[in-house]
Amino acid sequence: MATIKPFRGLRPPKELVEQVESRPYDVLESEEARAEAGDNEKSLYHIIKPEINFPEGTSEYDPRVYEEAARQFQKFQDKGWLIQDKDEHYYIYAQTMNGRTQYGLVIGAYVDDYMNGTIKKHELTRRDKEEDRMKHVRVNDANIEPVFFAYPDNAVLDKLIMRYAATEPEYDFIAPIDGFRHQFWVISDADDIKTITEEFAGMPALYIADGHHRSAAAALVGAEKARLNPNHRGDEEYNYFMAVAFQASQLTILDYNRVLKDLNGLSSEQFLDAVRENFAVEDKGADIYKLAKLHEFSLYLDGHWFSLVAKPGTYDESDPIGVLDVDISSRLILEDILQLGDLRSSKRIDFVGGLRGLGELKRRVDSGEMRAALALYPVSMQQIMDIADSGKIMPPKATWFEPKLRSGLVVHKLS
Repeated sequence: MATIKPFRGLRPPKELVEQVESRPYDVLESEEARAEAGDNEKSLYHIIKPEINFPEGTSEYDPRVYEEAARQFQKFQDKGWLIQDKDEHYYIYAQTMNGRTQYGLVIGAYVDDYMNGTIKKHELTRRDKEEDRMKHVRVNDANIEPVFFAYPDNAVLDKLIMRYAATEPEYDFIAPIDGFRHQFWVISDADDIKTITEEFAGMPALYIADGHHRSAAAALVGAEKARLNPNHRGDEEYNYFMAVAFQASQLTILDYNRVLKDLNGLSSEQFLDAVRENFAVEDKGADIYKLAKLHEFSLYLDGHWFSLVAKPGTYDESDPIGVLDVDISSRLILEDILQLGDLRSSKRIDFVGGLRGLGELKRRVDSGEMRAALALYPVSMQQIMDIADSGKIMPPKATWFEPKLRSGLVVHKLS
């Protein structure tokens, strides 16, 4: 069962939140962060992308960059741009995209739950990326950015959250760049805090939706601190890391599409002939073709859109991985025909989040940068939970969650 706790969040004053908050560290390059921060010294990018405080070209992995993160974090506290709550709270974080709102509970997730599998993952992590985030957590002694969890729908929690949602939020703003609305409430009532803790204690599992590297890094640093503390008791703050947990049914997963640099030496017709072995192929013309169902793919090639429908027998409905469109396309097109190898490291493929639309795929192919594009129907949250429950791992680049969590609304200190 899931163990969580409230915590004393470190937060910007209400009047400064829009100057402090930022996009998460891993959705933009250093130069984008430098441009977005501009001359705003209160921008969280100075902590989560501290290379922007050095000359252009400075590596984000330079030891001085991590030291700068800690210096900036202390500066934010000294200046009163981040102030720690006096008492432990849970928080509610709501995001509204295209008229649809999802409500998350900001919690302290238990390190041991990550280690024993109560917090379930569906992606592999890379050690170098884990170590980067671990250095950031260590040097700041804090979880500066939250990870993104899902939990099984819960009527008691839904009712509690909706009660707060009817009140005036602590923060309420439209974020630049994404244009989405972000709202934030503080839960200080002791009975409500008790209810949240108890309801989570009845859940058999929590699920990492997005932020596998941040989750791994936060949990590993917590376990490391426990191991190095000769007086470790088990109730220290480092035994928990910050997460925003949303009801699974509220989450929006967009398509995560592929653009291809080459056809592995094949002509367009040879490539389409090879695809026809496992897919029913239909030329849809020059207008963008949007997918309507699972096991159908949209291919853009030579100025035309094609519908590719996987033939019966090319996937196993009883296999939670094999039934995924990302697995079908990876096996039968990207591996068998194009021989791309490891998708995580191949330079012959790139990935485009669905928020950019199919027009972005067309643009990149028409520009000559890419040879073809392949659009996939989005994975469902239920599929992700089924895979996590089975102990299996999804193929790479399978999910794109939107909206992304804004960083800087609350920080969790480990001591």
